[in-house]
Amino acid sequence: MKSRIASRIAAAVMALEALVVLGLAGLQIVELFKGNTMSFTSAVALIVLTIIIGAAMVAFAWGLLTEQTWARSGGIVTQLMALAIALGALTGQFAHPAVAAAIALPAIIGLIAIFQAAKQTAADERRARAEADTAPDDLPAAD
Repeated sequence: MKSRIASRIAAAVMALEALVVLGLAGLQIVELFKGNTMSFTSAVALIVLTIIIGAAMVAFAWGLLTEQTWARSGGIVTQLMALAIALGALTGQFAHPAVAAAIALPAIIGLIAIFQAAKQTAADERRARAEADTAPDDLPAAD
């Protein structure tokens, strides 16, 4: 299947977000070795979870690029979680509107691109079914 612009945009957004998450894991590792953690066990667990999330996001980006349907659901969940994090950054005593915008904007772009890619795939499938239904059935069989 030919890759489309919406799938490419969705994959690019997801890949950039994955790089940020994996970069955060790297920062957490640096802080662990500097001794800036209250609990070694909790810090290691958080690092492991952050790496797992980053790896999943890399897989979703690859899946979106290759137009795999399983990647869209993971991508949607990831973008919705990013919007929830942005909402948290926007509210509360230590609100940071610029941070919230930096998290929310790519998530919104990613969601729109994923939905557009799904729409394109559905239209292609409908078109293929319509062409299959109109194909003549009385062609002679090739021997």
